[in-house]
Order: sequence, then structure tokens, then C-alpha cells
Amino acid sequence: MTKKTTPVKVLLVDDHPVVRHGLSACLARQPGITLVGAAADGQEALALAGERQPDVVVTDVEMPRMDGAAFTANLLKAVPGVRVLVLSVHGQSFHVLRMMQAGAAGYMLKDSEPEELVRGIEAVARGESFFSHDLAQITLNQVVRTGSGGPAQLTAREREVLIRISEGLSNKQIAAELNLGIRTVETHRERAMKKLNIHSVAGLTKYALAQGWVSLEPETAALAG
Repeated sequence: MTKKTTPVKVLLVDDHPVVRHGLSACLARQPGITLVGAAADGQEALALAGERQPDVVVTDVEMPRMDGAAFTANLLKAVPGVRVLVLSVHGQSFHVLRMMQAGAAGYMLKDSEPEELVRGIEAVARGESFFSHDLAQITLNQVVRTGSGGPAQLTAREREVLIRISEGLSNKQIAAELNLGIRTVETHRERAMKKLNIHSVAGLTKYALAQGWVSLEPETAALAG
């Protein structure tokens, strides 16, 4: 018997009507996605999110009344557990850094294929991070350098744990693969985050990307968050 998968509830935020309506029509056709609303700016989206409790919010960066970073920070306070996926024309490190610091789980460019957007939504809904494979590696390197305050010395075991987190493994899976206790894995993870001054799994993923420990190949674009 096939197990049914609950559709991902998505809220779309974009101030351009043509983009908003086009994306809405695209997402509404996806069998694994339920579009619960579309908003023209952050303030409207906050009200809709509180009412409709989406799993994932797809948002632009530059919008009137409240920009993407402010919206993301406010949204995560108002709707615990929601995940934010950025969809923007802006691929510069400044914009990526601001959105990831605000709490976004992924960042995609608007020239991405519709199929890739769906993969991104599904990935962040699973608790992973997702970056458009067209997002330049140099941008990710700049984000990590700016956000982490410079390199830190990780032990070999901390690095092994960090890599597996970035590959999407759970603490239980990492423990089994490395023959460690789950609490030991958690300790290595906490120490690595403290050393790097990184406070989210998305940040750990960006660090691993910049170090070349994991790749942004299209088939592995969904990374742990």
C-alpha cells in the first residue's frame, strides 16, 4: 500500500503582479503542493501566514513597505516552524547574507526552472537547505567569510559530523554511520557551531560549501538545513 504524502502548504510573496500570478499558476498545478495564498508585500504576507499557517513561504527580497529580510525575521517569530525560501533576481552576496542571517532556509534565482523551484520547496519543507545551482560559488564563499568571522579549527570528528549534516543526515543516521552515540554527535555539532560562530544548520551548510566539503552539483543541490 502506497503511503500518502501530505502536500506542502505554500505562501507566495512577490510585489510584481505578473510574477506573482505566474508563479501561483505554476505552483497550483503541482500535486505535492497546496498554494494557500499569495501576497504583494511583507505586511500582507504576515497577516496571511498567521491565518493560513503555511509550511513554506517563497519570498522576494526587495518589496515595498517591508523588505524580505525584515519580513523573514518577523515571520519566523510569528509562525514557529515555518520555512522561508528566497526567490529573487538578486544573487549578490549582500542580499544572500542578509536573507540567510534573517533566517531563510534557502536561496534561489528567478531564472531557475520551475522543476528546480519545486525541488527547493520540497527540500526546505523537509528541514533541509536549498541553493540554486546557478548561484555562484564565490557568492557563497563571501557569505561564509562575512558571516563566520574567519576560519576556525575543527577537529577531524567535528568536520565529519558537519559534512554529514550538510549532506542531509539526521543525528541518528550520523551516529550509525560514524559508530557514535547520538549525544556524542550532538556534542560535536554544538562545538562546531560554537567554534564557527554559526547558529543554524543552514549556516553550517554554507560553511561546508565554501570549504569544498560538499558540492552544488544539480543532483545534490538540496543540502541539509
